Amino acid sequence: MKYAIPLTLGFMCGAMLLALGLYYNPFVGQPTITPLAMSDDRIIQLTFSAVPSDAILYTDQGETIITPHPDRVAELWEPAIADTRVLVTMLQNSTGNTAGLGIKMLSESEATDVIRGEAIANSIWHIYLPGLGTMLVDQSENYWSYIRDVVIPAHWNSADNWRGTFHHITTNGPGSLGTARVTGGSGLLAGMTSESVEALTAIGYSAVSGPVSMDGSLTIAIPEESTAQQ
Repeated sequence: MKYAIPLTLGFMCGAMLLALGLYYNPFVGQPTITPLAMSDDRIIQLTFSAVPSDAILYTDQGETIITPHPDRVAELWEPAIADTRVLVTMLQNSTGNTAGLGIKMLSESEATDVIRGEAIANSIWHIYLPGLGTMLVDQSENYWSYIRDVVIPAHWNSADNWRGTFHHITTNGPGSLGTARVTGGSGLLAGMTSESVEALTAIGYSAVSGPVSMDGSLTIAIPEESTAQQ
């Protein structure tokens, strides 16, 4: 018995040190500068509100802190899609004008490895841009920095919220430079293959209801030959 208490305390201290090491590990994280910055292709920037209540439609399995909407939207509770979230939103261009429509589907990935600072999700965007056509963006994303710097502090805060400045690129593949894979579908974009990255910028988050003030952005490289017909 005299060894049980020191052994238990040792395990507890070890677990606490491991948790702190994972949380404060300075060697994990995501870049804040897009790897497409040096691309010779035409770059288009699309932004959107990452607050689900601002979207045209948001739904998940119905058991998260975020409320699906509109009111009659179906919840994704079937086993095959229970870990999937769907967002339908308007996309704005660099001048703030409406550029098109985006549908994002995101699912948790089995590749998540907290020890390596990886909270992985697989996602796809189906994007329609009037005058250009449609494209599909296929990517894996790492949300560890977002969870560590925004979500966890919100839950630790006595007011159940976080306010600050957060900006990180979430895309981490499947491209070799950590970029997403873009495939043109129709219109001037038909047959196009390219790259993109997605980023999150947050100012406010609630541990009770989710994102309060948060924007997302998609930086997409468009080869010149794809728009030469315009």
